[in-house]
Amino acid sequence: MATSASSPGRRSSPALWAGLLVAAAVAWVLLIRQSPGMPASMAGPWLVFGEFLLLWVVMMAAMMLPSVAPVASMYLTVLRNRRNGTAAAHAAALVAGYLLAWGGFGVAAFGISRALGKLTPMGMGTSTAPSRLAVWSAAIALVVAGAYQFTPLKARCLRHCRSPLGFLLHFGNYTGRLRDVRVGAYHGGYCVGCCWSLMLVLVAVGVMNMTWMAALTVVVFVEKVWRSGEAFGYAVGGALILTGLLLPWLPPMQTALLS
Repeated sequence: MATSASSPGRRSSPALWAGLLVAAAVAWVLLIRQSPGMPASMAGPWLVFGEFLLLWVVMMAAMMLPSVAPVASMYLTVLRNRRNGTAAAHAAALVAGYLLAWGGFGVAAFGISRALGKLTPMGMGTSTAPSRLAVWSAAIALVVAGAYQFTPLKARCLRHCRSPLGFLLHFGNYTGRLRDVRVGAYHGGYCVGCCWSLMLVLVAVGVMNMTWMAALTVVVFVEKVWRSGEAFGYAVGGALILTGLLLPWLPPMQTALLS
């Protein structure tokens, strides 16, 4: 009986992984197609708040959905005996709640991007050298992000993201149409707590900088999924701090990282 009961969860996992990876890939395609037409600054009057927030949510889907797959798979396994809908519907609602949490952080990202818009090159491939203020803004963001990697709050949020079974079991007993959305938003809140500083780096160096987006996507995924992810996060923190400290004094590094 145990084998039979667990088989639906095992069968759903490959399809779930494939679905989330495809969704992330589609988001990447949308961003890549959009980026050549983006202006050099994300903070100009041509970009209203709604457009920024939509772009931000697509970015979070591209960067974060691969790391959500293990949690979503575990959640469906917890629900397998209490489902009143399809696995796809539960997973979609979970992801919607997750992106809702990141959309909330996008409001703060919008404010930060407006504050830094005249200081930090937000586009890709800008030919002019970054201003001194832009360099220092990015350097501070890198040091802050690196230091946060070593904090107890980061460790707590990362442990939740790596092993969320306890809260999944708790929320699995909830009822109501918005249960899956609530679970996704709750998990997304922990993910924001885990990764907000990395997204701060993205805002500072350029929201549409595809190189930084790809690098941070790898960091987030490895940190959450790899069994040595916590140690990996410490290494990333040290690298970010070192990069931030060196950035103001090395023009070639400024050109490479901020252009």
